[in-house]
Amino acid sequence: MLLNRPGTTHAMAATEPGTPEEPTPADEHADPDVSALLTPEDDASAAAGPTAESADDTAEPAASDDRTAWQRFRAWRRSRPFVGGLLTALGGIEMFFSGQLDIGRIHIQLGIEGLQATIIPILLLLLGILAVAMPAHRVFYGVIALAIAVYSLVGVNLGGFFIGMLLSTIGGILTVAWMPPEQRGERRRGGRRREGVAADDAPAEETA
Repeated sequence: MLLNRPGTTHAMAATEPGTPEEPTPADEHADPDVSALLTPEDDASAAAGPTAESADDTAEPAASDDRTAWQRFRAWRRSRPFVGGLLTALGGIEMFFSGQLDIGRIHIQLGIEGLQATIIPILLLLLGILAVAMPAHRVFYGVIALAIAVYSLVGVNLGGFFIGMLLSTIGGILTVAWMPPEQRGERRRGGRRREGVAADDAPAEETA
């Protein structure tokens, strides 16, 4: 109801108990149930949720190695002088067992006996393993293997009856001549470029 007093220029409105208050324009668009349930932590998680999901969606899957054990071995073998080192090591093993050759009660031994006949095969075996394990020093190991293989002709049963000497010699040559795949690719590209330049220059010389 309205209360009017003399000398006052304003009116006071008192609401009776039980009458609902009129909503203000700001409260008309507010949802009291949702705003009451939301907390600052919920707001932060709601804001961070889509960003985290989008980051997971854009993340690339981890690359998986689908190669078989044989394919991985082939890739490893191509990165080092595997054949040369293997032949060198086999030549040393053959020389070692050639010194242990017995026919009944007869022990066959040609050349120098003793510690030298054992050291030479062991050195060839180690050189073959080192050439495969450390391909950066392949030339050094290959040259030493060649020298020892030639000397084994005198030192160990005619070079393991020529079989071990031949295996070690071929292995040393292959070890020295081996090149990494990168250098082989560069040499091929360089040869193709020289051939292309020669082919381009040939017509010009003919026309001149």
